[in-house]
Amino acid sequence: MASPPVPEESPVARAQAVAREMWRVVARRGMTLTVRGHRTWRRSLQVRVVTITLVASSLLVGGFAYLVADKITNILLDNATEDVHNRLENGQAYATKQISVHTASYEPKLQSTITATIQALAGGDSNQVGGLVVAVTSDADPSAIEPQASARVNFQPLISDELREKVSSGNMASQIRTGDLGSGTAKYLVYGSPVATRFGQLELYYFVPLTQQDEIAEQTRSTVLATGVALVLLLGLLAALVTRLVVNPVRVAARTAQRLSAGLLDQRMAVNGEDDLALLAASFNQMATNLQRQIVRLEEMSRLQRRFTSDVSHELRTPLTTVRMAADLIFAERDEFDPAVARSAELLQAELDRFESLLTDLLEISRFDAGFAMLDVEPTDLVPIVHRVVDQLTCLADRVGVPLRVTVPDGPVIAEIDPRRVERVLRNLVGNAVEHGEGRPVDVVLGADAAAVAVTVRDRGIGLKPGEEKLVFNRFWRADPSRARQTGGTGLGLSISLEDARLHGGWLEAWGASGQGAQFRLTLPARAGDRLTSAPLRLVPADAAVPGPGHGAAPRVAIGPGSGGVLAIGPAAATAPPAGAASTPATATPNPADARRATADGPAWPVAVEDSARSVDVDGPGRPPSVPTPDGERVPR
Repeated sequence: MASPPVPEESPVARAQAVAREMWRVVARRGMTLTVRGHRTWRRSLQVRVVTITLVASSLLVGGFAYLVADKITNILLDNATEDVHNRLENGQAYATKQISVHTASYEPKLQSTITATIQALAGGDSNQVGGLVVAVTSDADPSAIEPQASARVNFQPLISDELREKVSSGNMASQIRTGDLGSGTAKYLVYGSPVATRFGQLELYYFVPLTQQDEIAEQTRSTVLATGVALVLLLGLLAALVTRLVVNPVRVAARTAQRLSAGLLDQRMAVNGEDDLALLAASFNQMATNLQRQIVRLEEMSRLQRRFTSDVSHELRTPLTTVRMAADLIFAERDEFDPAVARSAELLQAELDRFESLLTDLLEISRFDAGFAMLDVEPTDLVPIVHRVVDQLTCLADRVGVPLRVTVPDGPVIAEIDPRRVERVLRNLVGNAVEHGEGRPVDVVLGADAAAVAVTVRDRGIGLKPGEEKLVFNRFWRADPSRARQTGGTGLGLSISLEDARLHGGWLEAWGASGQGAQFRLTLPARAGDRLTSAPLRLVPADAAVPGPGHGAAPRVAIGPGSGGVLAIGPAAATAPPAGAASTPATATPNPADARRATADGPAWPVAVEDSARSVDVDGPGRPPSVPTPDGERVPR
């Protein structure tokens, strides 16, 4: 069975489809041009100044041109009206004198007298076309007195009923009318006056063409318009030149400042002349020189400090080894000593262990500061690492009564990482959670997606107080110095963890609230060298209480003065704050996983590491912070 034929599309439907497509294309192009124009308007001071100058001068010159052209036109019209009025008065007197010899409208010679009078008033040429036209008509006895004109034209359409009524009432009146009196359509000044006779009243009309006045007015308008356009363009060019003289040094200063902030401390501005801009360039150069001197001095001090730390750490190894051997010998024989001496041997052994751990951490920190830390990357399954870290700390957790709960995927979680460094980070995070767990469970969760892996460590201890979000990753900082430590840490664990995460190109973020505990999240790229854009696990835990109005919002721990909110180490992510919310200026990459977090002030957002208003050591202790460039990239300062 044959299928039914498909109805063809009608021409109207095709035309409508084409019109819709064209409209979409035009709309897209218009939107693109609008966006580009808006961007140019916002970014270019020169464009704004020139545009405002052109608009303002166009309005001013246009208004002035209109007033001048209107004034000249009125003057020409007034002159023509006055001239016709004088001629009409004389013509009225002459016509009255010539026609007053006739006593009746039916006299045979009256028509010839009227014709002669009209010709005399018009100049005597009955064949003229385009010049002054004089006409006489009468409403008293139209059958006896025929309307006559100095030229063989039909002038009746140019006499309006309103004008005829005014003239019939005995008054002089005028109007401007458009019509054809033999030379084409033109504007005429029609002036009428009554002529008193013995047999009634006649009406004398002058038709004066305004062609010459129109031409003069048009030439005047054209001249004024051309002059105005030239003046506006000249003002725009002048504004562009003047603005360029001012804007160019500012742009040079901005580019030089960007290069200085990128670490090119030898950049300077050219000083030309002795004006205010030259003074600005000289002051800028002096400031750059002073900054360079101070930065070099600080870098030298930092270098010496790092070298001192490294040298001291290395030099302490030898005496520490000797003391360790003696302490081990004493500790092994402690059962033979007096109880007080035996206890001293145990304390000496514990403190030597802590001292040795501190030296190891100081050496690691010195390698980070010197830029010598290297990654030993290999594809690694993170599930065994998480279990190994938890198993190592199970004894400590049992001793302080903190249950450890682990959640990992069923299958392997493979990522290109340095397993030694990642295990150290997780050991620090879990150890701190156990230390501050207050006997409540600690959750360790491992998650992954196609681009990243993440581990969160959640405790439900004392949490973090407002303001401590700026201190949590500082070296030797403790949340509560009065608390008795269970692990005997050195205070450098989180600082080293921060550097390990940065070395992987990952994030180390923290959230905390007073009385609700804290959660740390380590996010690493699945492939070494990739840039993170999101995390597979939430930073703010699902069981975190959102305080109501009037209660302090649960702070999310941040690093660096003024950062506020969530800190992302490395290529950290941040979404823009919601409208109306206060935030610290920041430059970062969005992190969709945290975009829907809530605080008391509205939806929360992670804030970048860098505080643009201050110089913050956020890329690692002893390292210069990075700064944003105009293209959105970040370069070392």
